[in-house]
Amino acid sequence: MTPAESFLDCSAALLDRVRAQLPAIQQTADLFAQTILAGQMVHVFGSGHSRILVEEMWPRYGSFPGFNPIVELSLTFHNLVVGANGQRQAMFLENVSGLASRILRNFDLKAGDSALVVSSSGCNVVPVEMAEEFQRRGVKVVALISKDHAEASTSRHPAGKKLQDFADIILDTGAPIGDAMVKIEGLETPVAPGSTIGGCLIVNAVKAEIAQRLTQAGQPPKVLTAGVLVGAQKATEIFEAAYDEHARRIAPYYQGLGA
Repeated sequence: MTPAESFLDCSAALLDRVRAQLPAIQQTADLFAQTILAGQMVHVFGSGHSRILVEEMWPRYGSFPGFNPIVELSLTFHNLVVGANGQRQAMFLENVSGLASRILRNFDLKAGDSALVVSSSGCNVVPVEMAEEFQRRGVKVVALISKDHAEASTSRHPAGKKLQDFADIILDTGAPIGDAMVKIEGLETPVAPGSTIGGCLIVNAVKAEIAQRLTQAGQPPKVLTAGVLVGAQKATEIFEAAYDEHARRIAPYYQGLGA
């Protein structure tokens, strides 16, 4: 078997791991749809490479308003690797206690809000404290982790807590310990991670379920759609309407700050 075939087989197994979580996916969709139908926001946070799943949720083609993507550049700006704004700084900041509360100081969270916090290991300080702070402020939390990896990892949280300790619902990407899935003969460590694949499957499964719930409730979402499907003019109209809706939804989260 070639390395590519091995990776594809492992990826197919992730699909089965996600399918086995359909009850939790449905429960998550119920929670998030309830928030969106109330005119409120589902807050989505991820540090490091977990920001990929934040952006997968919103805004991109096939997604819709109702989500507040919280992405800090200081924790996620990886492309420079070294030097100013490099990876070393991002990895350091990801484990600075208190940063999560400073981030959420920017939002006047509401009763009835919900949140998705993504962390493959579930052990870095900022995502753990983010979930902890959400729960402290009455926001229900869904944690998206790589369960095997998280359980095998050591928490850096001051009290030894992990992301799953502050979650109302736990979803699992299915990625293995260490994330990488392919072993190469003569190479000491595996390559080709799986958490993004499993995470994208879960995020979009949840998104599809939410869209059905919103539509059945008489509030069909404004789905960002390519012009090749609906024509350039219609696509532009949808994008503008969706962005305007996002602006209206997010505005109340700033209005009450400091009051």
